[in-house]
Amino acid sequence: METTTREVAGCTVIGVRGRLDAETAPDFENQCSTLINEGKRRIVLDLGELSYISSAGLRTILAAAKRLKQGGGGLAVACLTPMVSEVFAIAGFDRLLPLFTTVDDAVKAL
Repeated sequence: METTTREVAGCTVIGVRGRLDAETAPDFENQCSTLINEGKRRIVLDLGELSYISSAGLRTILAAAKRLKQGGGGLAVACLTPMVSEVFAIAGFDRLLPLFTTVDDAVKAL
């Protein structure tokens, strides 16, 4: 898994590439925690290059979303690939998190 971070209109956009699974989820969780601890309150996950996500990956996303919500912020997810979108739907995450077609739409919503 590789990540990139950039700021767009007051939101932190995290691009995730590769696999978010039991092996990579702890690193991703640490990255999210670091950003939240630094005061980032609006985070958009750009999953356009995410090829696979496991339940461990889903848990890290949910944990970050809950933490941001408790702090008065929010998390949105953008650019789901068909395979990742299917996993989100099966797990019910499409009802738990705001999902957007583009990063710009997600940024505007936050």
